[in-house]
Amino acid sequence: MNTTLIKNAQIVNEGVIFQGDLLIEGDFISKIGTDLKAPAHAKIVDAKGKYLLPGAIDDQVHFREPGLTHKATIATESKAAIAGGITTFIEMPNTVPQATTQEELEKKFEIANKTSYANYSFMFGGTNDNLEELLKTDPEKVAGIKLFLGSSTGNMLVDNEEVLKKIFSSTQMLISVHCEDEETIRKNLKKHIELFGEDIPIKYHPRIRSEEACYLSSSKAIQLAKETGARLHIFHLSTAKETALFRNDIPLKEKKITAEVCVHHLTFDEGDYAEKGTFIKWNPAVKSAADKKGLWEALLDDRIDVIATDHAPHTFEEKQQIYTKAPSGGPLVQHGLPAMLTAVKSGKISLEKIVEKMCHNPAILFEIDKRGYVKEGFYADLVLVDLDKSWTVTKENTLYKCGWSPFEGSKLEATITHTFVNGSLAYEEGKFAAALPGKRIEFNRSL
Repeated sequence: MNTTLIKNAQIVNEGVIFQGDLLIEGDFISKIGTDLKAPAHAKIVDAKGKYLLPGAIDDQVHFREPGLTHKATIATESKAAIAGGITTFIEMPNTVPQATTQEELEKKFEIANKTSYANYSFMFGGTNDNLEELLKTDPEKVAGIKLFLGSSTGNMLVDNEEVLKKIFSSTQMLISVHCEDEETIRKNLKKHIELFGEDIPIKYHPRIRSEEACYLSSSKAIQLAKETGARLHIFHLSTAKETALFRNDIPLKEKKITAEVCVHHLTFDEGDYAEKGTFIKWNPAVKSAADKKGLWEALLDDRIDVIATDHAPHTFEEKQQIYTKAPSGGPLVQHGLPAMLTAVKSGKISLEKIVEKMCHNPAILFEIDKRGYVKEGFYADLVLVDLDKSWTVTKENTLYKCGWSPFEGSKLEATITHTFVNGSLAYEEGKFAAALPGKRIEFNRSL
């Protein structure tokens, strides 16, 4: 049995920071206190004033397996995730084949069981014609349902309003949605191709995938959720206008409609396209500085509930193509938490709020059992952070299979030094344990 005593840590949990020790026995946190004594066989980790956080829970990643493994695999990206302080991920269904049947969904769980460094769950993907299969999804074992209401791959665009209403009315599981109105985007793209041909300057990406396209889709989804009573979670808000659709006057546990923002929409704005080009091409698009400001405001006043990465790697060669050929998405799991901790150092957000949005709230929102907190009896998914150790992102220290990062050249003001997954020290000062400690997460739901 793994036994580890972490001493002299600044523990961050539930809105407070306090100095203490923490004892790990097996998979779990067994004791938190001061001047704890270690069993004779225990490993001692002296935190020396570092901050001890719950492992981050990333509620939206694309790890590309099966079918797109030239870009990434569950093994490579979960390894990068734990180096970045993410101990649990929820992966999306748009792989090849798509996870739109229970059989294909379970195959992904089998791959993760054999290869994942981090804890995992997967979304079941809805289509226009798989409602019967969707309703077989076990809420105790699967994170939720994912619907693409825009920017889909394969046949996963759910654009039949009758089908949408049936899905929203038929399941009590959490429904996560990508909201962009496809008709609006098609019209905008046609106009820009008429002006520029296929090689559209990247700076027009937020005009093509516009505020109007986002707001039209998200407002419709919210209205449908209100009509049907569905439990709705809107992924990757990108506009200030959309934030007015969400409330902050009730606790998260009571919200039926929630929202997520991603690291890239909090970090970049349209002024960065000149330098970064298609390497910051995402759907929804990175938009204006005013939008970024509005997202930060909504995050801090709790209209936005969760920070995630939408980690979606493509190869360096794929991203270098012209606008209409370059795919949208980028890798972020190694750098997402350090980027947010850098925002702590610059005074944009508190450390306690980061833990709330990246650890506690995903656990609450998805009803994840015994994770997301530094508490006795909870799984020992823990991260030690040195807020006094900066580093610069380079190709050489980037761990993604695709080999690049939109943060290349950026100085990050915090370093993840240790990551524990289910009590195992999985990552320490740049080195990884041989074991694969990730587990399939469970849910404490009464649907």
